[in-house]
Amino acid sequence: MENSSFDFNSAGSGRLMRLLRESAAGFGVFLSEEQLNSFRFYYRELNFWNARFNLVASTESAADVFVKHFLDSLTLVPYLPAPDGHLIDIGTGGGFPGIPLKISLPGLKVTLLEASRKKVSFLKSLCRILKLEEMSILQERLEDLLKDEFYRNRFEMVVSRAALKLPEYLQAGKELVSPSGRIFAMKGAGYREELADVSEALADWDLCLADVHTLALPETGDFRAILVFKKL
Repeated sequence: MENSSFDFNSAGSGRLMRLLRESAAGFGVFLSEEQLNSFRFYYRELNFWNARFNLVASTESAADVFVKHFLDSLTLVPYLPAPDGHLIDIGTGGGFPGIPLKISLPGLKVTLLEASRKKVSFLKSLCRILKLEEMSILQERLEDLLKDEFYRNRFEMVVSRAALKLPEYLQAGKELVSPSGRIFAMKGAGYREELADVSEALADWDLCLADVHTLALPETGDFRAILVFKKL
C-alpha cells in the first residue's frame, strides 16, 4: 500500500474521491460529502496501521484500496434486504465489507467477526474515529461463535469476502441467518465451479440459491459475482 505521505489534497486523491462517488452511484449507492469524508479517514487509518498489521496487501496502491476494497464492498448495498437490520461480517479483516456498508447505510446494526487481536484493535480504533454507532466487534473464532445461542438465527444479513470456502461458509451462515434473511457470498470468475460443488448439498442444509448478480469493478474490470442464498 502507498506510504502515509499520500496526500488527500492532491489531484490524485481528488480523482479517487470522484471515482468512489461516481462509481458507487453507478451501483445505486449515493454517498454524501460526510460519507465520502468517512472513506477519506478510513483510507488514512488503513495507511497508518497497515505497515504493522498487514490489513491489505503491501503492494496495493491507493486506487486498489478504493476499487478493490471500498467499491467492491459497496456492490452489496442494492441487494441488502434490510437497510436497518442486523448484519454480520465473518472474517472481516480490515473491515471489508462491513464498515463500507455501515458508512453507506448508517442504520445498519453491524457485527464484525475477526479472530486476530491486532486487526480487532484497528477496527475498534477506526469505529471510534468514524463515530460509528450500533457496531459490535467480536474477537472470536467462527466455530466458537456458532456455539453461542445468542447469535443463532439473529442476523437478517450474513456477509463475507472470501474468508471461507463456500461449503464451510454456507453451513455457518445457515446457523446465523434469520428465517427470512439472506446469506451473501462475494465471488470472482470461478463462481460457477464453486456453486456446482455445493449444489447437491444445499437442500441438505435447508438452503437454496435465491439470486446471482454479476458485475465488473470500475478501472480494473475485475469480474464479481454476488451469490444470494436463503433458507428453504
